[in-house]
Amino acid sequence: MKIAELMRDGFELAGGGAEIDPVPARPKSTFWQAGHPPTLIAAFLYFDLAFMVWVLLGPLAPEIAKTLQLTAAEKGLMVATPTLAGALLRVVNGLLVDRIGPKRSGAISQIIVIAGLFAAWLLGVNSFAGTLALGVILGFAGASFAIALPLASRWYPPEHQGKAMGFAGMGNSGTVFAALFAPTLAKWFGWNAVLGLACIPLTLVFVAYMAMAKDAPNRPAPKSLVDYFRPLKVPDAWWLMAFYSVSFGGFVGLAASLPIYFTDRFGLTPITAGYCTAACVFAGSLVRPIGGALADRIGGIRTLSGVFAVAAMALAAVSVAPSVVSALAAFVLAMLALGTGNGAVFQLVPQRFQAEIGVMTGLVGMAGGIGGFYLASSLGLAKQLTGSFSPGFLIFAALALLAWAGLFIVKGSWRAAWSTGARI
Repeated sequence: MKIAELMRDGFELAGGGAEIDPVPARPKSTFWQAGHPPTLIAAFLYFDLAFMVWVLLGPLAPEIAKTLQLTAAEKGLMVATPTLAGALLRVVNGLLVDRIGPKRSGAISQIIVIAGLFAAWLLGVNSFAGTLALGVILGFAGASFAIALPLASRWYPPEHQGKAMGFAGMGNSGTVFAALFAPTLAKWFGWNAVLGLACIPLTLVFVAYMAMAKDAPNRPAPKSLVDYFRPLKVPDAWWLMAFYSVSFGGFVGLAASLPIYFTDRFGLTPITAGYCTAACVFAGSLVRPIGGALADRIGGIRTLSGVFAVAAMALAAVSVAPSVVSALAAFVLAMLALGTGNGAVFQLVPQRFQAEIGVMTGLVGMAGGIGGFYLASSLGLAKQLTGSFSPGFLIFAALALLAWAGLFIVKGSWRAAWSTGARI
C-alpha cells in the first residue's frame, strides 16, 4: 500500500497529476525596460561629441596644410595621429574603466580634451610638430570608445547587447558634425578658432553626462594588472581585434582622410569636400545600431561575412572611380558596410568576454584605431610616392577579404563553444 502511494506521489511530482501547475516562464523585458536609458543617452552624447573632435583635423586639413605648407605624407600623418593616439589610449581607458568605473573615467577624459583644445586655441598651432601634439590630445577623445560602450553595455543582458552597443556606438556620427561645420567655421573665423569653438558643445555635454550617467551595479571586482591582459592569451580576442581593425579602422580612416582625398583628387573646395565626407560618414554612423540589431537577429558572423565582402568590392571600386559622383557612391556603400560591421563586432565581444568587457573594449577599440591609422597614413604616403591614392585603397580592400576568410576559420568553433543565448 505504501509503495503504491509513493509511486502515485512521485508520478504527480513528475507532472503526471493535475494538482501541480507548471511555473510560468518570466517574460523577457523590452530593450528600454532592461537597462538604464539615461546612462545610455549620456554614453551616446559623450561618444558623439568626442568623435566630433577626434577627427577634427581631417576637415581642417586642407586649410592647415595650406597655412603650414605640409606635404602629402605630412597631411596623412597629421590626420592619422589622433587615430593612433586614440587607439593606444583606449587600452589605458579600458584599465581605468575596470579600476574606477566608466563614469569617472569619462569625466577625466573629457576634461583633458576640453583643456587641450582651449590651450591650442589660446596659444595657437604654428608648426607640423604642433599639429602632432594636438593630435595626441585629441586621441583622448577617440579613446572615449573604451568608456562609453562599457558604460552602456553593463546595464543590458545578452539578448540586448547588440542594440545597446549599437545605440551607444552610434556616437561615431559626431564625425558628421566635424565634416559639416568645421570647414565653414574655418572659412568664417580661421581654422585655429574652430579649436576654441569646439569647447562650447563639449562643455555642455560634459554637464549633461555628469547629471545623467550612472555606473551599473554589476561592476566586476578590480583585478591585478596582469589579469587585465589575460584575454590576449585567448585566440578569440585576437580574431575580434582583427575584424574590428578592418571594420572600424576603415570607417575612421576614411572619415579622417576623405576631405584630403576630395580636395586633392577632384579639386573640390574644403567646404564641398566636407559635405561629401559628411554624406559618407553619416551613412556609416546611421547603420551601426542596425548592424548590432541585425547581428542579434541573424548572428554576428553571418552579418560580418556580408560586411567584409561588400566593403572589399566598394573600396576596389573607389581605386578606379573616374568622377566625384562614382567615388562618392562607392564610398557611401563602403561606409554602410563598415558601419554595419562595427555594430556586429560588438554584438560578439560581450558574448565571449562579458567579465572582461572593459579591457576587451579597450583592446578591440585599440585594434580599430590602429587600422584607421594605417589607412589614413598609407593613403597620404601612397599619394606622395605614386601620385595616386589607389594603392592605399586596394591594399585595404585586400585586408577586408582576409577578414572575410578569417570568419570561415572561426565560425564553427565559436558556434560550438559559446553559449550565451544570443545569435553568434
